[in-house]
Amino acid sequence: MSTLEVVVIGAGQAGLSAAYHLVKAGLRPHEDFVVLDANPGPGGAWRHRWPSLTFGTAHGIHDLPGLPLGTPDPTEPASSVVTRYYGEYEARFSLPVIRPARVSSVDSDSDADNAALLVHTYAGTFRTRYLINATGTWDKPFWPWYPGRAEFRGRQLHTWDFWSASEFAGQHVVVVGGGTSAVQFLLQLNEAGATTTWVTRREPVFEPRSFDSEWGRDVERRVRERTSAGLPPKSVVSVTGLPLTPQYQRGIDQGILVSAGPMTALTPDGVLLASGEEVHTDAVLWATGFRASIDHLGPLHLREHGGGIRTEGVRVDADPRVFLVGYGPSASTLGATRAGRTAARGVVRALEAEKQRELVH
Repeated sequence: MSTLEVVVIGAGQAGLSAAYHLVKAGLRPHEDFVVLDANPGPGGAWRHRWPSLTFGTAHGIHDLPGLPLGTPDPTEPASSVVTRYYGEYEARFSLPVIRPARVSSVDSDSDADNAALLVHTYAGTFRTRYLINATGTWDKPFWPWYPGRAEFRGRQLHTWDFWSASEFAGQHVVVVGGGTSAVQFLLQLNEAGATTTWVTRREPVFEPRSFDSEWGRDVERRVRERTSAGLPPKSVVSVTGLPLTPQYQRGIDQGILVSAGPMTALTPDGVLLASGEEVHTDAVLWATGFRASIDHLGPLHLREHGGGIRTEGVRVDADPRVFLVGYGPSASTLGATRAGRTAARGVVRALEAEKQRELVH
């Protein structure tokens, strides 16, 4: 088995950005590096998003380096737009994406004397000097535990499972979660003829400010403070708040985007609110977010006592062979693009430093 210079795991925004910058730095596709993607085709996590999430309503679709996205039809599903864009991007720059190649685990090659990593997939094993992990969060939906959840007789689904609001026409749906996905679900369900109750742990905060690049840098700074301390990233909405768009303001005025507060348990026929009220419902939609999809890195023992992975920029403190992009402050597509570039440059610098050490010895 030959040893690659670097393996990139994930062909979403961060992974494609990293691959582009590796090529620009002179690394040879397939010979020096590959990109492993678990999906059957391009698009990353976006290919799994529900059709009613249109390009015009989706937040945070940004240009990849070297190929502007342009101005797609705002009514086209975001999944179609991004799948087409990523596919064109991979072809334009001849990126060495291997798929489907889901990574099961990464560990150190104990039989090698060059401190290589072994990346195990269902398509084979790859040996590499460095790893850029860009697996994002989509594969790891977070289901919070509440008493009575197993006894609820209605339907339960997560953002990960959602496909169409029309499925719930004439039903009552409890939407759990305080992020933008929950807000969009509430508006879509109402338009499709469902009634809703919004459950949040805290009162939602709508921010009457522009979610521009300055705001993005501020969010990244606050998230970075946690990951630099070895703590797991918090939810995006806890850092960003919700944008007070005209559409959301109308939803507030109509009583759709008004939280009923937290719940304490599920009952066989509904949910029990902290106020003591029981809300009877046909379905509970858990818009409760995702966690970093990094279980495959477990054998490397990267986590700190605080539960997170401490990073210096995007390089992991516990194992400098590993770069994490799309994690913590780089979880947004804008941050992921920059992080991919940073990781690629970090790998190139590390490889150059290795060559210099070899020359000295």
